[in-house]
Amino acid sequence: MSELLKINGLTASAEEKELLHGVELTIGEGETHVLMGPNGAGKSTLGSVIMGNPEYKVTDGSILFDGNDITALSADKRAKLGIFLSFQNPIEIPGITLSEFLRNALEQVTGKHLKLWDFKKKLKAAMELLEMDTSYADRDLNVGFSGGEKKKAEILQLLILEPKLAILDETDSGLDVDAVKTVSKGIEEYRSRTNGSLLVITHNTKILEALNVDKTHILAAGTVVAEGSGELVNEVIENGFEKYIVRE
Repeated sequence: MSELLKINGLTASAEEKELLHGVELTIGEGETHVLMGPNGAGKSTLGSVIMGNPEYKVTDGSILFDGNDITALSADKRAKLGIFLSFQNPIEIPGITLSEFLRNALEQVTGKHLKLWDFKKKLKAAMELLEMDTSYADRDLNVGFSGGEKKKAEILQLLILEPKLAILDETDSGLDVDAVKTVSKGIEEYRSRTNGSLLVITHNTKILEALNVDKTHILAAGTVVAEGSGELVNEVIENGFEKYIVRE
């Protein structure tokens, strides 16, 4: 299986503070990887750096995607190449509806104009899968949405955009059991449609139950300190991160 994402010795900082230190990580096409670690380990930072968030500066190493060096590319160009990041705390955007946002995003990524009827049909099917009230399509993006609806809207974007690599940052955070099942169904549907790759940042094994985890990475103090199969997730859930925490 060919490599989709390859991170080589990645070091990154924000506001002159180094947050990632020589991170090495490789994800193959169609693989599901899990990223775990204690609070403050740098998990969300790594997701943001892969996506090209300008708040972070790469000071060493490289990020290769689909065989191309994307280390210096902007976030919008990475999105067009097929990288998607769901936010841990989705932001509200007054003045643009969920439907308008998704249609514009899809046209930007594909570079093609979409017929309104075809887009609405695709959107309606995805919303029904996620058990979302279709009236949310005409509401301003995330404005007045509950925490669960915001997370569903993130997975809705995943289903509409169908990226090559989806980075899901604590998508299950704050969700009740039923909502986790619905979100998991959306992720499973994405995988079945696209055979896309996943990097799931999570503390909750429930969202992983429907997925076949190929590899687990443990991040502590800004560096990968352990890797293993899906079984490593169960080990961490049972024993915690204590043995992985770097003491100064």
